[in-house]
Amino acid sequence: MTLELQGIGVSRGIAIGRAHILFHNQPDVREYLIPAFGIEQEVDRLNSATEQARQQLLAILDQIPTNAPTDISSFIDTHLLMLNDSSLTSVPIEMIRSRRCNAEWALQLQRDALINVFNEMDDPYLRTRQDDIDHVVTRIHRILADEQVAEHEIPDGRLKGHIIIAEDLTPADTVLMQHQGIAGFVTEHGGATSHTTILARSLGIPAIVGIESVRRYIQDNEPLILDGELGTLIAGADESITAEYQEKLTAFRAHIASLSRYKTQATKTKDNKAIKLLANADLPEDISLISNAGAEGIGLYRTEFLYMNRAAPPEEEEQLAAYRDVVESMDNPVTIRTFDLGADKTVDGGRHHGPTVNNPALGLRAIRLCLSQPAMFRTQLRAILRASAFGKVKIMFPMVSNQQELLQAKNQLENCKQELDREGINYDHHIEIGVMIEIPASAVCAEMFAKQVDFLSIGTNDLIQYTLAVDRVDDQVNYLYDPLHPAVLRLIHMTLLAGKKHNIDVSMCGEMAGDPRLTRLLLVMGLSHFSMHPNAILEIKQIINETDLTQLPRNTLDILNIDNPFDAESRLEAINAYN
Repeated sequence: MTLELQGIGVSRGIAIGRAHILFHNQPDVREYLIPAFGIEQEVDRLNSATEQARQQLLAILDQIPTNAPTDISSFIDTHLLMLNDSSLTSVPIEMIRSRRCNAEWALQLQRDALINVFNEMDDPYLRTRQDDIDHVVTRIHRILADEQVAEHEIPDGRLKGHIIIAEDLTPADTVLMQHQGIAGFVTEHGGATSHTTILARSLGIPAIVGIESVRRYIQDNEPLILDGELGTLIAGADESITAEYQEKLTAFRAHIASLSRYKTQATKTKDNKAIKLLANADLPEDISLISNAGAEGIGLYRTEFLYMNRAAPPEEEEQLAAYRDVVESMDNPVTIRTFDLGADKTVDGGRHHGPTVNNPALGLRAIRLCLSQPAMFRTQLRAILRASAFGKVKIMFPMVSNQQELLQAKNQLENCKQELDREGINYDHHIEIGVMIEIPASAVCAEMFAKQVDFLSIGTNDLIQYTLAVDRVDDQVNYLYDPLHPAVLRLIHMTLLAGKKHNIDVSMCGEMAGDPRLTRLLLVMGLSHFSMHPNAILEIKQIINETDLTQLPRNTLDILNIDNPFDAESRLEAINAYN
């Protein structure tokens, strides 16, 4: 009997292979009292386990080919940095000494405290960093429990061609298993923005997350079919279904191989409409990937990494060095977004000194936090301005909801310009500024903002969440997260029309920009600047270059008035079926 399970497709591709069920037995962590004479021995035990964890990760790094994209090793580097962070080393040691508790328990208490901090974050990308905390702590716990090295860390080829079924996977797991030639993986937990799923996309591993209790329904060594685009896992497929997916797999591989020819081509539709394809960047390591993808610039450079997991915000010179490296590495414009931190304020290592925040999504974050911390904001603005002397830079303010916030941000920028003028420091006096359109209020008032800035950028991830009141990483409600909802499409269309009326560029830097299903619809709506993960660029370019806008249905924009999700999907399929 054929069994079909549905999850969230996070990395496209077809995988056909046998199941390998991976059981990570969670260490049984219990508290017990350490005698006074044994406290320092317990501290040494924790330090030794931490060092062993470090050596294991370094061994995994050694297995990564030198010609692999830098973002692959950067995920392992993140875990190595965590092992050097005082919040995971010094704090548990203090607990052992003050509470006389065992190392496992001290580490667990600190893990829980850090997870609570990340849980309060509004930004889905930052919130899923709790997975990294969990992965690092679990590795140390297993060493403390004297567990043997996991089977998937033994490079004996037993996993080649298998589809991994697991509760969750770490980035290290993913790298190791990719080198062993796995066909794909399915996990019970995880989100679209976790490090593991980002890594899967970078490595080209078909993957599905969020199939709850999948290990209860699948038997070890059972033949499976995985569709990483649709998020579908099929067990017990008959010959006709298997043959159908074999054809899809062959076609997909041929399609991926054919994309390289688009790298050097200009991006324009068949009816000669020029389109700009830009890339999103989260870390400096992304730059090489962006250059290789042929992006025409960086449409969103996130700066939050500079502020995370540290006792104090970065100084001006440190920020200048980071921004300058990126700007000088790119021949095209770099749009730097000012820090978009949440109400939890992780710049002080996760300690929150104010009152409890009941709803950080609606609290002190993004531009609100920038304006409430003028010294920190001005430090960043000065660094960005100074970086503009070394290449084309744009400044973008996040989560602006009203004209007063924009005015205050522009005043702060002007004050910084005057300071640099007095100090005789060079910068681009005509640097362009823009705002993120990521909440309904800014979309409805897009025309007002368009009069005050040089460009607009639509952040669809937050725009959809705020419009539909849906947390896309919450498994209980994320089925309501719908980019084709008429309210979402109308707000996007409204923003594009505002940019056209006032003759300024409007870009899109959310997940919608890199979704091949939506490319033609967005083109018809008037989008001409797409910014996305570098891995999506060539496929989006192919769709654009093979689209003749004059041949698409004249009623394409009727989709803005369709309130039935199934009807909207059908209309989208019809749009994409035109050649």
